[in-house]
Amino acid sequence: MKKNDNRNIAQNRKAYHDYYVNETMEAGIELCGTEVKSLRHGQANLKDAWCGVADGELWLNGLHISPYEQGNIFNRDPRRKRRLLMHKREIARLGSAAREDGLALIPLSLYWKGSRVKVSVGICKGKKLYDKREAAAERDARRDIDRAKKESGFRA
Repeated sequence: MKKNDNRNIAQNRKAYHDYYVNETMEAGIELCGTEVKSLRHGQANLKDAWCGVADGELWLNGLHISPYEQGNIFNRDPRRKRRLLMHKREIARLGSAAREDGLALIPLSLYWKGSRVKVSVGICKGKKLYDKREAAAERDARRDIDRAKKESGFRA
C-alpha cells in the first residue's frame, strides 16, 4: 500500500447540509507543482466551491488552495479556476444534469489516490429550509436513541 493511498485532503461538509447528493463521480484535477506541495500540508478549502461545464470542459471554481510558503514566484492565485479531468461523455452527462432545473455540480471531497489528487463531484439538488430542519431533527432523534441504548446497556 502506498503512503498517500486514499487520504482525505478536504471535505465539503456544508454541501451535505445544503444539498441532497443524487450521484457522485470521481475526477482528476489539473494542478501546478506548488499547489500539490500545499495540498500535502492539507491546506485546501472546498466550502464555497462549485463546478461548471464550459466549452466541453469541466471547471472547478472557488476552491481555495493556500499558497506554498517556499513557493515564491511560482505560487498561483489561490482561488483560480482549475480544470477537472474526465472523459468527454462523462462531462457531457454532467453538463446536461447541471442544466436541469434545481441541480448543481458540487465538489464533495478532495483526496489522494496513490500519488494523484482526485475530486469527488456530486450531482446535487438544493434543500429547502424545512428539509434542513427535518434532517437536523432526525439526526438529534437518532443521537438520543443511541444514547439511551448505550445507557441501558442494550446490545444488538
